[in-house]
Amino acid sequence: MKVVLAEKPSVARDLAAVLGATQKKQGHMIGNGWAVTWALGHLVELQEPHEYFPEWRKWDLNTLPLLPESFQLRPRGDKGAQDQLRVIKELFKGADSLVCATDAGREGELIFRYILQWAKSEKLPFQRLWLQSLTPDAIRKGFNSLRDGHDYDPLFQAARCRSEADWIIGLNATRYHTAKYGSRNLLWSVGRVQTPVLALLAERDIEIENFKPETYWVLVTRYRDTRFHQPKVKFSSMEQAEALRDSLKDSPLVVDSVEQKEKRIPAPQLYDLSSLQQDMNTWFGFTADQTLQLAQELYEAKKLTYPRTDSRHIGQAEAEGLPDLLRSLPDPYQEFVQKLNLDKLKPGKRVVDDSKVTDHHAIIPTQQDPGHLQGPAEKVYAAVVRRLLAALYPPCIQQITTVKASVEKEKFQARGAVVSDWGWQLLYPHMQKTKVSDANQEDADQMMPPMEKGESGPHEPEVLTKTTKPPKRFTEASLLKRMETAGKLVDDEALRDAMKQRGLGTPATRASIIETLIGRTYIRRQKKLLISTEAGRHLLTLIQDPSLRSAELTGDWEAKLKEIELGKGDPEEFMQGIRDHAREMVNAATDTEKSGGFGKCPLCEAAVVEGKRGFGCSRWKEGCTFVLWKENQGSQIDGALARELLDLGHSLRPVPVKGEGGEPGLATLVLKPDGNLSLKPVKGRKAGKDQKSLGTCPLCGGDVIAKPKLYVCSNQDQGCPLIIWKTIAKRNITQAMVKQLLTDGVTDKIDDFTSRAGKSFSAKLRLQGGEVKMEFN
Repeated sequence: MKVVLAEKPSVARDLAAVLGATQKKQGHMIGNGWAVTWALGHLVELQEPHEYFPEWRKWDLNTLPLLPESFQLRPRGDKGAQDQLRVIKELFKGADSLVCATDAGREGELIFRYILQWAKSEKLPFQRLWLQSLTPDAIRKGFNSLRDGHDYDPLFQAARCRSEADWIIGLNATRYHTAKYGSRNLLWSVGRVQTPVLALLAERDIEIENFKPETYWVLVTRYRDTRFHQPKVKFSSMEQAEALRDSLKDSPLVVDSVEQKEKRIPAPQLYDLSSLQQDMNTWFGFTADQTLQLAQELYEAKKLTYPRTDSRHIGQAEAEGLPDLLRSLPDPYQEFVQKLNLDKLKPGKRVVDDSKVTDHHAIIPTQQDPGHLQGPAEKVYAAVVRRLLAALYPPCIQQITTVKASVEKEKFQARGAVVSDWGWQLLYPHMQKTKVSDANQEDADQMMPPMEKGESGPHEPEVLTKTTKPPKRFTEASLLKRMETAGKLVDDEALRDAMKQRGLGTPATRASIIETLIGRTYIRRQKKLLISTEAGRHLLTLIQDPSLRSAELTGDWEAKLKEIELGKGDPEEFMQGIRDHAREMVNAATDTEKSGGFGKCPLCEAAVVEGKRGFGCSRWKEGCTFVLWKENQGSQIDGALARELLDLGHSLRPVPVKGEGGEPGLATLVLKPDGNLSLKPVKGRKAGKDQKSLGTCPLCGGDVIAKPKLYVCSNQDQGCPLIIWKTIAKRNITQAMVKQLLTDGVTDKIDDFTSRAGKSFSAKLRLQGGEVKMEFN
C-alpha cells in the first residue's frame, strides 16, 4: 500500500478523488491501492526548553543561552492534532512506501519530514508530489512524474535550519529581554525577522514625528498656456523669489530647444505573492494575510495556481498552454483576449524564463471555470487574470515633449506627454491618465501647443510657496516592498529581483510576521497605515544588541538559507553561526547593560543610574536634582519600570498602587520632570460570572481566581503581577491555602514538599510583593 500525506483535508480529498481512494475512514481515505491522509498544519514541533532540561523551565538570565545539543520533536498539544498523528503513524507502519503531498515549498516539506521523523518511519522509501495547481489534470500529471523524496533533502535542510534558528534566536532573545525588563507580566517578544521589521517601522515613524517642515519658494511662469519651471532652483526667502520675478516679468521668454521622444512603458510582470499582496492593499485595503488566505482558497478551489511563490515568470511548458488558458477565461475577459493573436502568441523574457522559475512559477489562473465569485475572492481572481492579460499586451507608448527656454539668463523648462497607444493600460482604466513620472507636480499632465526653437513672447511669472514633506508612513504594500529588499529602497526592477534572496522573511511568511507584530501590540493598523506603538518603540530601546534590529543581517541569513535550499550551502555551518551569534548576543547585551544607565535624565539628558533608594541623574555632583525614588506613590519602582518611565514618560501598563487611605488599586504612573509621579487611576476587573473569587488581591484590590496551573489576580491582563502556582516543590497548593495566604499573608506549616534531591520537607508559604516565598522557622 502507498500512503499519501497531504497538508490539509481539502487537498487530501482532491488527491483521493483522482487516485480512486473513495472509501472514507477515520482520518484518511483508502482505495485502489492507496491510502490518503492529511496533516493539520504543523502536527509536530520542536520541543520546549524544559523538555531538554527541567532547569530551563525558569526564565532565568543564568540559564542563557539555551542551546540544545540536538533538537528533539514533540506532538502538537491539542487533542485533534494528537488523534490525527495516531492515524498517520498507524498508516505509516503498514505502508510499503509514502508520497509527500504537503504544500510544495519549504514549510510543507518541514511538516512532512517532522512527522516522518517523529513516527520513526525515516527508512520507508518516499516520493515527492510537486503541484502547481490542484486541477484533476495537474494532479494526474503530478503523480505521473513523482520524484524521489530525497531529491528534496536540501529543501528540508533549509526548512530545518530556519525552524531551529528561529527557536535559538527567538527564545534566547525573548527570554533575555523578558527576564531583564519584563516586570508586571510584560513579555518582550524578540524574533529573528519580526524585530528588524519593527525597527523599520519605528525608525520611519520617529523620522516623521521629528520632521520639521521647511518653507521655500519657487518661480514658475506661464507662456502660451504652458507652465514652465526652473529645474532644481529653490529660494530660501520670498523676497529673493519676488525680486527675480519682478526683474524678469517685462523680458520675453525665448524657446531654446524643443525635444520630442517616445517613451515605452513595459507591461508589469506576472504576480508573485508579494506583488499581489501589495496591489490588493493599495487598491482595496486588503491586509497581506487576507490576500494570502484568499489566494490560498482560490488555489484549493482549483481557480488559481500555487500562491506562495516568489517567481514572476512562467516556464516554457506553461507558455505552450497559454492559448488554451486564455480561451477558457470567463466572458468578461474575452474582449481583451480577442485583441491578442493567440495563434502567434510569443511572450518575451519578461513573462517566460525557465531560469527564473525554481519551485513554482508566477500566480496565474487555471482553466477551471471560476463560477460566480463574489466580494474579496472575486477581486483577487480578477487581479490575477488582468495581470496575465496585461503581461501579454504591448507596452504603453507616450510621446514626451520637453521644451527648454530662457528669460534673460534664467533657465526654464516645461514637459508634457500624450499617450499614442495605451497598450497594456487598457486593462487598468484607473491608470489611463497622461503622466510624466519625473516631472514636478506643477508640470505633469500638460497638453502643450506646438512650439519651435527661437520663438519668443510675453510670459506671466509667479512665485509659489512650497513646504517640504516628511516621508510617508508605511502601508502594508510599501512595507512588503521594503521587506523584499531587506529594508533598502530599491526602485530598479532588476536590482530588486536580485535582492529578493536577501529579503526579510519569505513571501509565505511576511504576512504572518506583520500579524504577529500587531498581535504583540508592537504595531497597529490605522486604515491602510501601519504605525509602531509605544510598546514596540520601547522594546527597541531595550535591545542593546544592534544585530537583533539589523535588516541586513537577517537578509544575509535568508540568503544563506536559500543557498542551502539550492544545495549550495552547508546547513551545519549555518547553524554553528546561529549558535555563535546567540552566545555573542547574550554576552553583548550583558556587557552593555553593565556599562549603561536606565535612560536620559528629563532635566539635563545625562544618564540616569541606580542607587540604593532610587534612580538618579549621573550629574548629581554638578547640581542636577533629578531622583526617581524606588518607593513611590505606594508602588515599587524596579529597573524595568524606571526605564519605561524615563523612555515614555509613563508606565506602559497600569501598576498596583496604594491610595491615600492605604487601599490597593491600579493606576498608570506618569513621570514629572522633577522625578515625582502622578497617578491616573484605572478601574480594575472583578472575577467573571463563571469564576470564583478566592479573596482580594493585596496588590491591587482585584479578585484572585483559579486558572489551570496557577492562581492569579483578575487584573493580570492589566498588569497586576500576583501569581501563586498550583504546584510548588511537587506539593499541590489548595484553594484553602490560597485563602489563608490572602487573608493572613502567611500559611500554617505545610508538609510533604519535595526537594530537587527527592527529600521531603515542611515549610510555611508567605506572600511578599505578589510572589510566594518559603519560610522554614
